[in-house]
Amino acid sequence: MSSPVEFLELLAREAAAVEFEGPLVAARAAGLPAERLAELEQAKVVALRVRALLARRRRRETELSGLYDTASDLAGLRDLDDVLRAIVHRARILLGTDVAYMTLNDEERGDTYMRVTDGSISARFQRLRLELGDGLGGLVAQTGTPYVTSNYQEDERFRHTGEIDGGVGEEGLVAILGVPLRLGSSVIGVLYAANRSARPFAREEVSLLVSLAAHAAVAIDTARLLAETRAALAELSAANSTIRAHSSSVERAAAAHDRMTALVVRGGGMEDVAAAVTEVLGGALLALDAEGRRLARVGEIEEPDRADIVEAVAASRTEGRSVRRGPLWYAAVVAGAENLGALVLRPDDELVDADQRILERAALVTALLLLFRRTVAEAEGRVRGELLDDLIARPLRDADALRARAHRIGVDLDAPHVLVAVGDDAFAETGSARQRVLSWATTYASTRGGLAAARDGRVVLMLPGQDAGGAARAVARDLSRLTGRPVTAGASGPSTGPASLAVTFAEAERCLSALGALGRAGQGASTAELGFVGLLLGAVGDAGDRDVSRFLTATVGPVVDYDARRGTALVKTLEAYFGVGGSLARAAEQLHVHVNTVTQRLERVGQLLGADWQRPERALEVQLALRLHRLRTPAR
Repeated sequence: MSSPVEFLELLAREAAAVEFEGPLVAARAAGLPAERLAELEQAKVVALRVRALLARRRRRETELSGLYDTASDLAGLRDLDDVLRAIVHRARILLGTDVAYMTLNDEERGDTYMRVTDGSISARFQRLRLELGDGLGGLVAQTGTPYVTSNYQEDERFRHTGEIDGGVGEEGLVAILGVPLRLGSSVIGVLYAANRSARPFAREEVSLLVSLAAHAAVAIDTARLLAETRAALAELSAANSTIRAHSSSVERAAAAHDRMTALVVRGGGMEDVAAAVTEVLGGALLALDAEGRRLARVGEIEEPDRADIVEAVAASRTEGRSVRRGPLWYAAVVAGAENLGALVLRPDDELVDADQRILERAALVTALLLLFRRTVAEAEGRVRGELLDDLIARPLRDADALRARAHRIGVDLDAPHVLVAVGDDAFAETGSARQRVLSWATTYASTRGGLAAARDGRVVLMLPGQDAGGAARAVARDLSRLTGRPVTAGASGPSTGPASLAVTFAEAERCLSALGALGRAGQGASTAELGFVGLLLGAVGDAGDRDVSRFLTATVGPVVDYDARRGTALVKTLEAYFGVGGSLARAAEQLHVHVNTVTQRLERVGQLLGADWQRPERALEVQLALRLHRLRTPAR
């Protein structure tokens, strides 16, 4: 008999994806009921999702292992050629390309030459030299920016030459990715991964190749430092103490790099990285995220002004090195073109060049940790989103099971919550913009102890509290800032317990529809604030706004237009008149005018709307139109 356990057995033996259909095929052949088939189908989907996650983890472990092996090569650097060949070979294996190679700049000749190749079969290709700006590699070397092309021969973004095109054609390369080897603010060469057939290069692959290029640059720089040290020892015996200090700093940098790499492998945190840096360099260190919030602090160090941080991080990113501002050193924490934060160091002693590289390597490790933390957060966000999706679904499944799931992630379903539905105006045409809004909503809800999910193409948030209107306005305001366009949000609640959440969500959606019908796009409100009009308009649909506008024009349009042209207060007088039950005296008292003034204004209303405007059926329509008019212009 097929059961979900079989999928666990398939996962345990790392079965191929096609084998996960086996239990379902067997279940259908056995004639199991539809409920059991649906359960098995769900178990299969979850198992395949776990299988994909494990595959991604294995791939990430392989990449980290490759980076760790490269770091170990650098720590025990003896032969530069061996290290560079190892880096190029690992680039080819980790990215799964046909060819990988490296070019270095020739300062004397002012061009770039082929240094190391792996997987190449063309002697002509292996002897290529590129002028700065020629070909993809020349452009990368000149600009210091990664470039990728899916079809080299047809790409017109860079300058083609017969020699380069001939070598690339003889090698049979089609898709090429090139990243710069940066040494400080200078580009000393280019590391490539290339394929003999068309293929895209994902952002993660670009980041991985950038990391390997950074290791290669460190290897070249370390070899340069060792060569300079040997020459200094041979030439200047009097500078023996200085050379020893310099050699010690290089060894300290390699040891620190090994230690920080080990931290990544065993799952260390930001506090561990900060402690490792301060133990090696001394002083105090502050780790900040992209918004300037503190991630970790070791030792006594004051947080710099936000403006100083922004300027120093921008300079560090531009120069590709740590920078000094007064007594503090800043190193930008980046992943590709994305700014993730900064490390701020107050050292006890002056930093030498190798010490700066320790700080820069710590920034690279920090970027890896933050990216990993983001991946974990995204996985948690999916779990929270699935819970909210189940909570607002109809019919509601096992309430106790839902409570248990919520408890595991720190959410108390029996506490008061409000539901906020976000309008489609939050999304641009692209899927990335929709994902950005969902990511924001997930973070916004989780930091407040709530949940967020995407349902039927719409984002919904469940937030603890009782002020539904305030929550809707806050979401609309913050999302408008994020997207750069007005965002509408409808809310309902508070709701207590799993059983009422689906009803509350439906009310929030009706509130959202009512706001659109009332012409209040870009605002936030709750069902309680709209009253019976919100209930009436919630089911109107997409045509609601046009219907409301036509109704207002036909019912009180002449009065509204008259006020707009003459600056009179007929609408206000009508609202007061109906609000006091048709009493002229009480309306005059409320408006702070004479009774005769109220009478004259109502006579003017009769001229504009017709003599029968006070008949019961007409009066009801006028009162409803006045209410709709006020809701469409809440600023009044």
